[in-house]
Amino acid sequence: MSYQLALQQLVDSALPTGAFAHSLGFETYVDAGVVRDEGSFGVWLSAFIGQSLAYSDGLAVRLLYEGVDLGELDSLLSASLLPRQVREASLKMGGRLLEIGAEVFPSPALELYRDMVSTGRAAGHQPLAFAVVARSLGVPQQEALAAYLFATVTSLTQNAVRAIPLGQNAGQRVLRKAHDDVAAAIDAITHLTPDDLGAVSPGLEISQMRHERQRARMFMS
Repeated sequence: MSYQLALQQLVDSALPTGAFAHSLGFETYVDAGVVRDEGSFGVWLSAFIGQSLAYSDGLAVRLLYEGVDLGELDSLLSASLLPRQVREASLKMGGRLLEIGAEVFPSPALELYRDMVSTGRAAGHQPLAFAVVARSLGVPQQEALAAYLFATVTSLTQNAVRAIPLGQNAGQRVLRKAHDDVAAAIDAITHLTPDDLGAVSPGLEISQMRHERQRARMFMS
């Protein structure tokens, strides 16, 4: 119980990390008319969870919990997040999380990561900032993974409610259906190896790259 309230605060959509400004590629599909309603967004979200989120942020969280060197993971994430907007999104939200965490959930591990970022030894990615804080709070690995993945899904769904647009109830139905996808992703992450980091769907990456040159945009990524 000691970490549960802190974890809820850490993943609350009101935490000002800037997640409301990022679609992580789904806006490209909206512009093309591929994602246009509750059903099509649910299909995109399921693919994003299983083919991108699990192999990037999710695996990075697990590897940090298992003791892989923080600096090495930071460098690997920088190298594997090929779309510029998505890489910058990870750094912007990670920077905000490091700043907020230092004030609200301070720990020696978090200060170390902040120092690495400030001295240029690390970039400061969102999933690693989250994992450092969560592990310092004593959050078990599986709970941390579930919280991080579902918080990302929630942010994307809230953004889809505005962008497509979807109704608020439709957004809640999408989130409920995403429970199984998140659970499946957690199970898959458990069996991945470090070599799997960054092995995401090329189609999703291409859509994220195309967003940079999209004529009209609501989101930064």
